Amino acid sequence: MIKFLKTYLPLLFILSAVLMSSCREDFDFEPSSGNLEFSTDTLFLDTVFTNIGSSTFQFKVYNLSDEDISIPSVGLADGENSKYRLNVDGLPGKTFQDIEILANDSIFVFVEVTASIEELAAQNTQFLLTDEVQFDSGDRLQKVDLVTLIQDAVFLFPERFEDGTNETISLGMNEEGDEVLIDGFILDNSELTFTNEKPYVIFGFAGVPSGQTLEIQAGARVHFHENSGIIVAENASLHVNGQISSDPEILENEVIFEGDRLEPEFSEVPGQWGTIWLTAGSTNHQFNYATIKNATVGILMDSNDGSNNPTLTLKNTQIYNSSNVGLLARTGFIEAENFVVNNSGQASVNLSLGGRYSFKHSTIANYWQNSFRQFPALLIENQLETQDNLFVSDLVEATFSNCIIYGNERVEVLFNRSEDAAFNFKFENSLLRIDPFNTQLLEQPEFDFNNTDLYENIVLNQSPEFLDTQLNLLNISEESAANGIGNTQTSTEVPFDILGVNRSQNPDAGAYESVVFDEE
Repeated sequence: MIKFLKTYLPLLFILSAVLMSSCREDFDFEPSSGNLEFSTDTLFLDTVFTNIGSSTFQFKVYNLSDEDISIPSVGLADGENSKYRLNVDGLPGKTFQDIEILANDSIFVFVEVTASIEELAAQNTQFLLTDEVQFDSGDRLQKVDLVTLIQDAVFLFPERFEDGTNETISLGMNEEGDEVLIDGFILDNSELTFTNEKPYVIFGFAGVPSGQTLEIQAGARVHFHENSGIIVAENASLHVNGQISSDPEILENEVIFEGDRLEPEFSEVPGQWGTIWLTAGSTNHQFNYATIKNATVGILMDSNDGSNNPTLTLKNTQIYNSSNVGLLARTGFIEAENFVVNNSGQASVNLSLGGRYSFKHSTIANYWQNSFRQFPALLIENQLETQDNLFVSDLVEATFSNCIIYGNERVEVLFNRSEDAAFNFKFENSLLRIDPFNTQLLEQPEFDFNNTDLYENIVLNQSPEFLDTQLNLLNISEESAANGIGNTQTSTEVPFDILGVNRSQNPDAGAYESVVFDEE
């Protein structure tokens, strides 16, 4: 026993000392000397709409010294009156005391903002909101500036009732006889013209009432909250009156529909809002120089108005990043020219349950990469199968002249045909991707490329040479297989491309005339 103590007692003292020191909770922190380092000296929070909270932004505070330090005070210069909110090393608030940072360590500071422009600047549509995060005071004061642009907007939303429920729009009865309702509201007469003076932010579905027309002026910006959109009633119309823009970056005359998150990381995120819904019986819809981004379904068209005129006319219109379908038409009557669609989770264009369609100088592409895609860029059907029924309707006409239909799958055109209804289609002077691994697909009569009633002067499976498909830049180079393959009869009917370039001589297929790309 004595030998054991002599041998191990010194080790026990050492071990005890180590354990006691490792359990200390009272580190000695020196006051900060004003030598903090920051990951940025100015934090720019992205533009937000008035009264809508921002995303969370962050910066780091570094203690590069060999001493544990304590910062006596950390807080916003405007204190509790600031429109900004902080979280400092896990603590929420606006002012803090004695924030500790270990030697050669760092902490995070998270920042958010919510502000009302009415409180900031009367009669202004934008206001630059600033503040600063201050560390310590006096001679040891250090700071990080905060800058945010607050954007005013016209907010349209359902009424909220005293019982806590929201105003709704009825979609009719389901098969069980129950009324189908969605959160939404009917636009009144004073709200049926959208101008370009302020952006519009819509919560729920904005309904265009029967017999009325929603006019959207050139340069208007329409933003939708999650699960929101526009729904057009029977005998009502939607006119989107954009014009060509001189600045391809700003697009000052384009009408743009997108979500209400303005941060750059949301600029290309699919599925942020619902759809523009043209219900059965609605009529005379016109889109010109419109961009529809990041919806679930870009345009949903139920049936046609029964007249001899197109129910929907699309000119110089672009649809991008739809989580389901870009353009979904059921028994529609559509005429489209200089129409561009890309990056859809299912089909970019789905012409379902027959109808009448004409596409001229259009680019129908799908380079979706966010998930597995089982539908082509273009799906044409004269039937619609539900859980209980199979509906069929004549495909009176579906013509594609001087078009590009392409994507990152081997087959980007498919047909779903019922023999119980007409099925009339034709592609002419167009570039198509139909290159299946299983060549049995080509034995179907719809893929008889020698049948000039179906295909005439087409080019198969040669690269369109798009500028950047992931950024939805579907301009084509002079090396494109679509270069010069268009017919002049169609180009005479659509003499300018989507950018206003004359195409009367030697026209290309697609919405864009070819150009020489800048070398990288």
